[in-house]
Amino acid sequence: MPRLSEVITALENLWPAERAESWDAVGTVVGDPDQEVSRVLFAVDPVQEIVDEAVKLDADLLVTHHPLYLRGTTTVAATHFKGRVVHTLIKNDIALHVAHTNADTADPGVSDALAGALDLRVVRPLVPDPTDPDGRRGLGRVCELDHPLTVRELAARAAECLPATAQGIRVAGDPEATVRTIAVSGGSGDSLFDQVRAAGVDAFLTADLRHHPVSEAVAHSPLALLDAAHWATEWPWCELAAAQLDEISDRHGWDLRVHVSKTVTDPWTAHAASNPTTSTTGAPN
Repeated sequence: MPRLSEVITALENLWPAERAESWDAVGTVVGDPDQEVSRVLFAVDPVQEIVDEAVKLDADLLVTHHPLYLRGTTTVAATHFKGRVVHTLIKNDIALHVAHTNADTADPGVSDALAGALDLRVVRPLVPDPTDPDGRRGLGRVCELDHPLTVRELAARAAECLPATAQGIRVAGDPEATVRTIAVSGGSGDSLFDQVRAAGVDAFLTADLRHHPVSEAVAHSPLALLDAAHWATEWPWCELAAAQLDEISDRHGWDLRVHVSKTVTDPWTAHAASNPTTSTTGAPN
């Protein structure tokens, strides 16, 4: 069995910490470098439900996309929910490693996994990493569809192919417009509208879209917007990352048992659809 330090070195080669954004908090949060690792669990969120799953699985290492302490802390007391996560991890000899924005821009990275889940052909990064001479790393991906779809049909494909959430897929723009090219970005993406418009694509699929940026975006151009749940757009990366670690394990003869959590940690738990109406009198008073 490999030591944690060996597995972390392999993960750092996939997602170097120096490629994370300056504001980010990536790397190993909890763990003894000398402890042995035989079972690894991948998940999006380092929340108590996932940590409890790691305990039941008898995992030695939990790898998550989202950081536990993004803005730092002065305490890990178990009186706070993040402190309880730390206590549970340490008591059960489970290490925690985070790959966040360094996994977003990796090749392959979070948006490659999102494109793969929707059966899209990746053409190039949406926002290329200027330090990559091959032009493959960067934020988001510009993709082509295997055949044209309407926006409505594309939203249905996304709803079918991505993990189910209470939100589903929201659409802004003409549902009957034709889509041949699309940009995708896992996680929050409404800061990328300028780059998406510059890419000349027909649609943009991302998460966490807000009213005013969307209102301005659809006023600028006929670009269609598809808004999925944040968790759902990033969960496919867990399967990609697990497969990458599996390949490394086979190459080194580590015989790691690598798992992907199927637990839905999207915070939204229910959705009540508005009643359809043909009224043109406006919103209710």
